[in-house]
Amino acid sequence: MTASAIVPAHVHTQEFRTPNAARRGIVAGVVGNMLEWYDFALFGFFARQIGTHFFPAGDPTVSLLAAFGTFAAGFLMRPVGGALFGWVGDRFGRKPALIGSVLAMAIPSFLIGLLPGAARIGVAAPVLLILLRMLQGVAVGGEYMASAVFLVEGAEPGRRGFMGSWGPFGASAGTLLGSAAGAIVNAVLPPEAVMAYGWRIPFLAGLLVALGGFGIRKHYVERVPHLAPAKAPLIEAFAAHWRTMVHLIALAAAISVGFYTVFVYSSIWLQQVAGVPANTALTINTVAMVLLLIAVPLAGAASDRLGRRRVMSWAAGGLALLAYPLMALMAQGRPASIFGGQVVLGVLVGLTGATLPAVMAELAPWRVRCTVLSVGYNLSLALLGGTTPIVAEWLVTRTHFSLAPAVYLTIAALISFVAALRLPSTPRHRMTKEFQALRPRAR
Repeated sequence: MTASAIVPAHVHTQEFRTPNAARRGIVAGVVGNMLEWYDFALFGFFARQIGTHFFPAGDPTVSLLAAFGTFAAGFLMRPVGGALFGWVGDRFGRKPALIGSVLAMAIPSFLIGLLPGAARIGVAAPVLLILLRMLQGVAVGGEYMASAVFLVEGAEPGRRGFMGSWGPFGASAGTLLGSAAGAIVNAVLPPEAVMAYGWRIPFLAGLLVALGGFGIRKHYVERVPHLAPAKAPLIEAFAAHWRTMVHLIALAAAISVGFYTVFVYSSIWLQQVAGVPANTALTINTVAMVLLLIAVPLAGAASDRLGRRRVMSWAAGGLALLAYPLMALMAQGRPASIFGGQVVLGVLVGLTGATLPAVMAELAPWRVRCTVLSVGYNLSLALLGGTTPIVAEWLVTRTHFSLAPAVYLTIAALISFVAALRLPSTPRHRMTKEFQALRPRAR
């Protein structure tokens, strides 16, 4: 019997995931994700310069807190982007969601690089900056889970963890690209030039970066077969799957707080508590992220062999135990101690993030998968991830305790550890059954 003879009548498009298609899917998922996260992460690496230009104050800490508040505003819009692009992905297919999110990121990033500061246009400067950052949040809120769902759905059974891990690989690679851009700008230009105009260069270059992602996705992303899509995915998600979304928020707590503590806030924290030069902190940050990229697909593959629950609980438990001593090691300020502490922390954070796409996709049904995952994951990032730099800075300033961020990270890791222990030993929802009718049967 041929494949066409068994395709249900309600299927719109039939495209089987051949090995070449799977490779193209990895490219589309990774590159688009990477380019979008490059734009989004730049804000954190240049928070001090942005704070000075758009939130001038007599106290540099006040300017920095205001900049981190704007950084958080982008994350607060992520659930909105998740709901919007999740609806598009569930209602019209994964490809429109993936292409639309890239386009929605390109323009705001470019405009941030052009935006005059408060000294030139007054209060309009911070207002426009916050609006542009919110648009970035909408874009990235739809990006990560749409690409993760696309990758996991295209995987063969037994390979979902590995395929899904390319989603966080792309996001980490984009953040790495932003960190590298920060390190290069700080290495090439004197501090005064970085403060005056140098910070704008990576934002302006981001337009070309994002448009490259659009071109790749336009040609490499196939349509996913539609099996009676939900007419109102958001309503169905909250009515029938709210417990799953709460579970997802808890599962993502460690990666939400951990990633933005270790790879975004740490460079500024090291400058404050140990007097580490910005160039040194960003260079070590960049090298640590390269090692993280190696660990992520390995962790995804390990979850296919050992199980999602085991890998997630080990990683979150290890992060809870080691966050405080490793950040204390980093606070000593020596390059070797910073590197050692950040690498171990980064690998533990990467282990939790690498398994999440497959874990989450296996917990939600196809009809509303993009919506459930996008809203649940982005709520965690909005509540915990985007607020991490401002919460950490506030804790250090308020308590005068330099290791307060380590305590905060430990609490988040414990939440994810408990949530990981509550994962089913086998997926409650078998993803394969949704597409069995679309695969050729053996003759």
